[in-house]
Amino acid sequence: MKQRKLLMSLFSLSATALLAACSTDTNTEEASVGSESVSMESMVEESSSSSSEGMGDMVHDDSGVIPDGLMEAENPTYKVGDTVIMQAGHMEGMEGAEATIIGAFDTIVYEVSYDPTNGDPRVENHQWVIQEEIMDAGTDPFGVGSEVMLVAEHTEGMSGATATIDAAETTTVYMVDYIDTVTGETIKNHKWVTESELSPIEEP
Repeated sequence: MKQRKLLMSLFSLSATALLAACSTDTNTEEASVGSESVSMESMVEESSSSSSEGMGDMVHDDSGVIPDGLMEAENPTYKVGDTVIMQAGHMEGMEGAEATIIGAFDTIVYEVSYDPTNGDPRVENHQWVIQEEIMDAGTDPFGVGSEVMLVAEHTEGMSGATATIDAAETTTVYMVDYIDTVTGETIKNHKWVTESELSPIEEP
């Protein structure tokens, strides 16, 4: 009889210990899963914050400074003071915007890809950089695939960057003021828009 009671007691203790162990393992798993969820949320927030900061660094140059050696166009299609509609989509809020011509210049324009000097992600097919914004450019045009050093300051991280020429064209380029179609803000001295990216305002 005593032996039976002893066996029953041992069985009860074993069952209690087993249940406690299961409970502990379950809590540990839940804590681990919860920790992973918090970690993933933190990573998403950090990524979003980093992306926003990167966009914030893309401050467009509105100084209106003209590069040395850039010649004014003798007979441009659009003259200083003309109002036009932009067909270019270089930046959000640009396409379809009403713009005023601030300057017209004859030069060679380039589409380029480059790695910003400030560590921002690589910029592909940036439009436009002109001949006078390339270091030691001279007068001969660069061929597609050529590597050049930029001295333009359209955005942060551009000046001093090594770029690859993606496309080139001899044309008239314009500096314009325009009204952002998204924000309604007036953007001053945007550089550059080509002649083919502009159209006259149609008379009513």
